Amino acid sequence: MARSNSRSKPVAPQETRGGDDVPNPVWFKPIMFGLMLVGLAWIIVFYVSQNTLPVPALKDWNILVGFGILFVGFLMTTRWR
Repeated sequence: MARSNSRSKPVAPQETRGGDDVPNPVWFKPIMFGLMLVGLAWIIVFYVSQNTLPVPALKDWNILVGFGILFVGFLMTTRWR
């Protein structure tokens, strides 16, 4: 009986990632950093425009909107892998 010269490598078992080990989708980082930058820009525009922009009807609530957007971006950092 003839032996073949090619040796097959042992097949390693496939690792399946589940739960918290799954990497983030490609869009996750740009959205996370984008929200933080938009929130920061919102607050800066509010102060530079002397409380008239970005939404004049909100008046001082613009600060809360800016920090809210920033906060959502920072919350996303806890899920970043």
